[in-house]
Amino acid sequence: MKWVTRAHVHVDRVACPWLISRFVDNDAEFVFVASDIVGRVAEEEWATPFDVKGVELGHRDGHCSFVSIMEKYHLDDKALLHLADVVNAADTDQLDTNPYARGLEALAQGFSLMYPGDTDNLEAQFAVYDALYAFFRLKVAGEST
Repeated sequence: MKWVTRAHVHVDRVACPWLISRFVDNDAEFVFVASDIVGRVAEEEWATPFDVKGVELGHRDGHCSFVSIMEKYHLDDKALLHLADVVNAADTDQLDTNPYARGLEALAQGFSLMYPGDTDNLEAQFAVYDALYAFFRLKVAGEST
């Protein structure tokens, strides 16, 4: 399935493709375009738009698109919920509400400088989200003992 969003990825537009490809659509293909043509591209290519104003999988009720995707697809893994809190804090300018948010924002800025191409940036940053997810899985396991 195709997914479309705005070009020049940052926190949410990296976290969402990671979430989608790991937990929603293993065969996901991501298309990055100018924000003013996301809707048209979504229609022409039968792609699901995300992290764009006014779409179902966008920001809602003060939460980022990552949270919208988790809600839509009923993803309730406790480690993912912890990760969602970090992504939301970093992406919605609430950096002081989560101890990991500033680090994620700094990483996103650094990766954008190192990998200006969206696809290359995703490929490089997916390892960051894999590592954070592993960290939160360990943390959740420790909480339940």
